[in-house]
Amino acid sequence: MPETIAGIHIPDSTIAREATELVRDAASPLLFDHSRRVFLFGSLRAQGLAYDPELLYVGAMFHDLGLTERYRRTDQRFEIDGADEARRFLQRHGITGDAADRVWTAIALHTTPEIPLHMPPEIALVTRGVELDVLGIGYDAITEAQRTAVTTAHPRPGFKNRILEAFTEGIQDRPATTFGNVKADVLEHFVPGFHRTDFVDVIKNSSWPE
Repeated sequence: MPETIAGIHIPDSTIAREATELVRDAASPLLFDHSRRVFLFGSLRAQGLAYDPELLYVGAMFHDLGLTERYRRTDQRFEIDGADEARRFLQRHGITGDAADRVWTAIALHTTPEIPLHMPPEIALVTRGVELDVLGIGYDAITEAQRTAVTTAHPRPGFKNRILEAFTEGIQDRPATTFGNVKADVLEHFVPGFHRTDFVDVIKNSSWPE
């Protein structure tokens, strides 16, 4: 029987069910519940946008997969880890082209402020969901009853500190990938000896002779 939370129907297709199980198996309960909240909050913030719930669901569920031990690499941003795996997952189910590209982009850009909000709905709404759950942006754009329904289904005990721990664990072995990324703030707070790359220094110390 399809599940409904805060008036939002959770997709019940084969793809959605397999995405749920993949993330449940690979990610911690913290990241699983966060990813489900991202879908729900993103959907609640659609404000009349026409979007594909199945694509939004895959984007939300896979968006932090690059933080998990199974899927994280050390040579690229964690967002790309999740985006690449989402594309492979969709391709295995015969979803390619623009639809797969939208999911890839939604995940790849979910930590890039503002730009995703000017892109197709599935891309914008993954970011909206992440912003609401992690940063509290748009907190009052949905009702208290809606927030309660979502967090009752997917609780967030100690979430602020625990998600920061998950970010740190997932990216501390690839600090260079945080250049120009909000995750550099995480490493600066929690990894002793981390020094962020300075954009001005990169320009001044480039190979150009002048």
